[in-house]
Order: sequence, then structure tokens, then C-alpha cells
Amino acid sequence: MSVFLVNPSDNSFGTAVITPRWLFVLAAATPALVGDPILVDESLEQIVPDRIQAGDIVGISVHTGNALRGYQVGKMARERGAWVVYGGIHATLYPEEALEHGEAHAVVKGDGDLVWSKVVTDCLGGHPERVYEGGRISGTDFLPARWDLMQPEKYMWASVQTIRGCPKHCSFCSVWRTDGQQPRQRRYQSVIDEIVNLRRLGFRFIALADDNFYPVTLTDLRLAREQNNLAKVEELTAIRTERLQLMEELAKLPQDMVFFTQITMEAGEDGDYLDAMRKANIRGALVGVEAVTPEGLKAVYKDWNYSGDALATQLQKFKSHGVHVLGSFIFGLPTDKPATFDATVDMAMKAGVTFAQFVMMTPFPGTVDFMRWEKQQSVDPAMVGGVPITRYWLIPWESRPKMFTPHPSMSSDEIRERTQKVWDRFYNWPAIWERSACCPNITSRIAFIFLSKLYRQMYAGTGISSDSARRKKSRKWARWTARQCKRLFQAKPMPELRAPAWGPAYVAPAFLRDGQQQESGRLAILPEN
Repeated sequence: MSVFLVNPSDNSFGTAVITPRWLFVLAAATPALVGDPILVDESLEQIVPDRIQAGDIVGISVHTGNALRGYQVGKMARERGAWVVYGGIHATLYPEEALEHGEAHAVVKGDGDLVWSKVVTDCLGGHPERVYEGGRISGTDFLPARWDLMQPEKYMWASVQTIRGCPKHCSFCSVWRTDGQQPRQRRYQSVIDEIVNLRRLGFRFIALADDNFYPVTLTDLRLAREQNNLAKVEELTAIRTERLQLMEELAKLPQDMVFFTQITMEAGEDGDYLDAMRKANIRGALVGVEAVTPEGLKAVYKDWNYSGDALATQLQKFKSHGVHVLGSFIFGLPTDKPATFDATVDMAMKAGVTFAQFVMMTPFPGTVDFMRWEKQQSVDPAMVGGVPITRYWLIPWESRPKMFTPHPSMSSDEIRERTQKVWDRFYNWPAIWERSACCPNITSRIAFIFLSKLYRQMYAGTGISSDSARRKKSRKWARWTARQCKRLFQAKPMPELRAPAWGPAYVAPAFLRDGQQQESGRLAILPEN
């Protein structure tokens, strides 16, 4: 009997940019009595059905984007006599769908760190429950991961999580609903131990895969003081202090290490925090800009963000403190006009954004936008191949529309075409070369160029038609680019590197002290936002 953990994907490139954290966390949660689990990351290569035998246990994590593929894997596994269990953001929101469409025996809702061992034990006994409540565990309960089961040569960046949850309530994001608005922070000692072990393996590029690396803003602290809420001030101060302690320790690690994270725009007002990030070698951060106009920001419940010239100035603050920005922009908002597209890419270039992603408005389950759209569709829902448009993730990709919500003044095709032109303009060769000047040497500039093109190839899918030949050609090019990028990101392992001695208040788990790698996580992947 074997336990399989599967990260489903329709696109396999042989090499992945970032490690899927949940695979290795659930591997650590798997009871020792069943042996080491078999990890299958389909972003590398798809699963081989013949490997699954009757009586095996197959755990599959799904988000909305890979739910259909995940259900295909689950049905195949059940046909072969295996126990099928789903988890992840999407399964947390739609457990009944996973049971029906994915033919699951069981579904895990919420964090899987602690409950997964019970799921495996129940399957071994032949009586799994239909639904397991993993809940939202505290940061001190985050499980370490089994990085010793990873194929290091397959990934460019490793990933470590330091905090879950986000206090914001953006209309397009499900994190604050699925992970909560209360930050759940992992102890910085555990994070550093994890990173040291990854550097031993040869990883010097690490993604801090957090919902929001800046959970406490200066405004939060000011408002708590003005309200004379001493308990809240103490709580927020403790969270901020822990963040700063983490960065202080990151700064002591080998100076060839590079970290990347996800953060809100408000961090641009906090020079001390940005300086701490720079000293900690956190060289870049994904910043959710979303829209460049006040009307657009109001539409996504993000009117605390800056717009116009003030937005460009705020983004430049990150760069002036040594933190490069991957700006995230959304097109298809009801306030968007044809001029919005050029204005957005103009602003991104003016602000000195190092990388950017331009996504078309997609109502993700669990978000305010989705609930509003689902209510609008409830009277006379549109159908595609017999599937309601409000369940678009169940529609095969070749038939799936590029946009789902109607726009008051532009067609979906117009929005798609204009979005594609923005990608093309931002990632043309001259623009990439100009931005690569941020790199210290020619080798780094070459890596920057390859990564820019790979990012463009893997994520700018708005212009790819359903024609299978074009899709196959795009995948082939992405595979080749990914292999070149991997060579540029490779680093010499440092097996002699040692973790700090933390003192009696913190005791690392035994297998971490023995050299295996650990990480926090859940039966899920990166949040949809």
C-alpha cells in the first residue's frame, strides 16, 4: 500500500519555478507506519496511472484553476481501487463538488497539517469520514516539511511560509475568507532552520509564500493607539516585532541568498520595514496594485491604495529602498475604458516596476465579486456545454470563455486583445533589457531576461487560442526557456551550513536537527488573489 500526494496540472514543463509547498508538508504529516509518500507534481510530469494500485491512498489538492484536472486524477485513481481524498482552497469551499465530480471518498476542509494523519489512518481502517474539518491552526502548529523527498534539480526556487491570513478584505481575493483575517505567524526560529536546510541543498532563491508579509501597517498601530485599545496595540506590536526579528535573522544568512514575497502597497509608507527587508535580502515583492484609477480601486474594495501619480511615487519608494516590485494589475473592471490599458502599462513603466502581471477579471469562488456575480446569474444562468457559467472551472479549457462577467462598454474579446497587447508591450525585448539594468552583472542580466520571457510565456495566456497546435508550440517554448532558467538559478550546495543555536525556548524537531528539511503548510497551494 502506498500514499500518493498529487499536485494536479494540465501544463507540464519538466521544470517548475517554485516548489508546491503543500506536497512536502503533507508528506511530513503522513504517518510513518505507511512509509514515505510518493509525491507527484504534474507541473513537472503528469501522473502514471499504472503506478496506482487497489488500496492505495491518493491525496489531491485543488484550487479553482486546476480543479477539473484534479477531478480527472481522482476519478482515475478511484477506478483503480484507491482511496481518494481532496483538500485545498477549492475543496474547502466546495466539498460536495469534490465528492460528486472528483468521486472522492473524503474531503479535508481548511489546514491539513494536523488532520491528515487521521485521514490516512481512517482510510487504512476502511472507514474514512466524508468531510474532515482541518480548521485554522495556530502558527505554532504549522508542520515542518519533508524537503528530503524533493527533486532539487527540478525547481528554480524553493518556498517557505512564515504567516497565513490577511487582515484586508479585497473583493477579488478569497484569502481573508478561507485563511481568515487574523494573521497566524510561524516562529521565526523555525523559518530560519528551514531556510538553512534548503540552502544546504543548493537553493539560494527562496519565495516567502505568505498571504501578506506586511500584516501590521503603521495605520493599524496609529488607529489602535487613538482608540486607546491597549490590548490591540500590544497584539499588533508583537506581530510586527516578530516580523522584524525574522528579517534580522535572515540578514545573517549567506549573502548570496535572494528572497521574494507578497506584500500590500501600504508597506511603501514604512521606510524602516522596507530597509529591514533590503538588509534581509528580500529583493522583491508582489504588490497588488490592481487598478490605476480611484474608481477602479473602489470597485475592488481597495480604495486605501494610491492611484495616478501618487501610485507611481508610492511604487518608486519600494525601489528606492532596494525592494523590486512585481506589480499585479486587473483588467475588465466595470470602470475600465479603452484608455485604461495604455494608462496602466505607462504607469507601470513610469513607476519602475521590475516585473508585472496583467490578469483579466476572474470571479474566484469565496470572493465578494463571485458572490455578486453568482447572484446576478441566479435568475437565468448562462450555460456552456450544459455547465452553468458560474461553475466555469468544470468547463473544459478548449470551450471555456476567457471572461465570465459582462463589461458595460467592452466585449470580452476586446478586453482580451487589449490585455494581450499590454503583456506584449511590457515584455518586449527593449523594455526587458532596460529593466535588466537593475542586475549587478551580465550573468544576472541574462537570468533576468530569461525569467522575464518565461514569466510572460507561462502566465500571459489571454491571447492563446484553443487551437491545439498553438498551445503545443507555446508549451514547447516554455519548456525550453524553463530549462535555461533553471541552469541560471542553480547554486552550489552548502552542506556545511549550520542553523543558529536558539536556546532552550526553542527546540527544533529531531529530524530537522538531523538534516532533513522542514516547512509549514496545509493541504492547499498558494492563495488565489
